[in-house]
Amino acid sequence: METNLLTTVILPIALGIIMLGLGLGLSLDDFKRVALYPKAIVIGLICQMVLLPVICFVIAIGLQLPPELAVGLMLLAASPGGPTANLYSHLAKGDVALNISLTAINSLLTLISLPFIVNFSLQYFLVSEQAIPMQFKKIIEVFLIVLIPVILGMLVKAKKPEISERMDKPVRILSALFLALIIISAIIKEKANVMIYFQEVGLAAFLFNVLSMMAGYFIPQLFSVNKKQAISIGMEIGIHNGTLAIYIALNVLGNSAMSIPPAIYSLIMFFTAAFFGYLVNKKQNKTLVN
Repeated sequence: METNLLTTVILPIALGIIMLGLGLGLSLDDFKRVALYPKAIVIGLICQMVLLPVICFVIAIGLQLPPELAVGLMLLAASPGGPTANLYSHLAKGDVALNISLTAINSLLTLISLPFIVNFSLQYFLVSEQAIPMQFKKIIEVFLIVLIPVILGMLVKAKKPEISERMDKPVRILSALFLALIIISAIIKEKANVMIYFQEVGLAAFLFNVLSMMAGYFIPQLFSVNKKQAISIGMEIGIHNGTLAIYIALNVLGNSAMSIPPAIYSLIMFFTAAFFGYLVNKKQNKTLVN
């Protein structure tokens, strides 16, 4: 598959479909819900926007990741939670309404925080001659490709809820298929180095994923957030929008090596999130029995 086809056609369409799917599940009430869950949402956003980049940065430094792979991992830390988090939260008996609200708010805030985190990573990990900060034009491009499908999905849900319900499952399936295609394409593009990259960044991606979910689950409970909401926050900050990270790596930064950490992370998170959901569910059931 040619890189031009992937970056100029498939990736934008895939990201648009994923964000449309997110919009189909959102309404203005999801943003208003902040008033109902102020503590849980504030803690979740602090974990997502502040704690995760710090954890990711420490892992990248501690494991001495190659510069391009370190930037690729930081792209994940800068990306919001993916729509898949809502599904996993539902299966793990979390507070899905909280998930939806966090995803909605975080997706908007990320449009401000993401360029800052990415530019910092480029300047820190790459020598100045290699670092090409995200241009304002590209930031606007990402903003539009993320925001327009979300608004369109919200409008469909508000005006034609029956159409929104019918579209929900097909869009979810398409999103999953596109994500799989993007991961495979990113790996094929770097097939000569993929095993080396996996050895170099596989442990880092795994640690970042597990530590993200643990931080999202345990830290809120330190502040008396109930376990159902803690499960939601754990899923929200442990399951990232890998498609957005890969899109920025390939289409904004023009570096295929940077797309490998998001691709590997996206593979790992499906299994770790399922295991995390099983563990917290088991723990909840024991608590109820006792």
